[in-house]
Amino acid sequence: MNTAIVTDSTAYLTAEARRKHNIHMIPLQVTIGMESFEEEQELTVEEFYRKSAIEMPKTSQPPIGEFIRLYNRLAENHQEIISIHLSSGISGTYAGAIQAGELVENVNVHAFDSEVSCAMQGFYAVKAAEMASNGASAAEIMQELEKMKKTMQAYFMVEDLKHLQRGGRLSGAQAIVGGMLQIKPILHFHETKIIPFEKVRTRKKAMNRIVALLEEDLRSGGSYKAAVIHANREEDAIQWKKELVEKFPSVEFEISYFGPVIGTHLGEGSMGLGWVKK
Repeated sequence: MNTAIVTDSTAYLTAEARRKHNIHMIPLQVTIGMESFEEEQELTVEEFYRKSAIEMPKTSQPPIGEFIRLYNRLAENHQEIISIHLSSGISGTYAGAIQAGELVENVNVHAFDSEVSCAMQGFYAVKAAEMASNGASAAEIMQELEKMKKTMQAYFMVEDLKHLQRGGRLSGAQAIVGGMLQIKPILHFHETKIIPFEKVRTRKKAMNRIVALLEEDLRSGGSYKAAVIHANREEDAIQWKKELVEKFPSVEFEISYFGPVIGTHLGEGSMGLGWVKK
């Protein structure tokens, strides 16, 4: 296989999935108090939410040296690298991949801005890995990833906006801050940034509204895959997936999670749903 696939830890692909698809992962970092952890390697999701209930975490992108070390190692057996990362509007990780790619030799690095994160970022990585294993060139894979962007959607509901506001990840928050008391804001990615989509009263109504958005896209035809995403609410995610499978039997659903880096900015209890046309 001439093309190696890299993503970062915010795709929240399991170690098993990464092994299966031969996807290489570079971790972002989470700092809680005086301790720093590599996401998906040194801190479990359960530990994170337990620790973050006591002290507000901080996050940081991978050091550029980590990118360079990984790319140089992959250059020993590959001619091309496709490096898929969380949205450039909320992290400098994508920019770091570009910079590192310019500093390594003997391999061509193609950085891809997913413009999303979490399971949807993982969708891109898995698709790229499947194509690479079937002999597709880096150019063909990048073209397919850009095509996927046209139908990639992600919406999420947060309990409140304090985490996003503190982290500076929310653009246009002023539009809904005033009515936060009884509002469950629905957010989405737009032009790489996280912005408010709608104000909805109650958690259930917010989740139903997201389901309605999925239903609207399904009317265009074609087959879809989707992910239910939760922030330490696995039972809620399992129940929501069950309801979605019954309502949309033609859609391939899976369950994923908001891990430490994204969970830092959304907060515990957040729920999301993302989908893309196959």
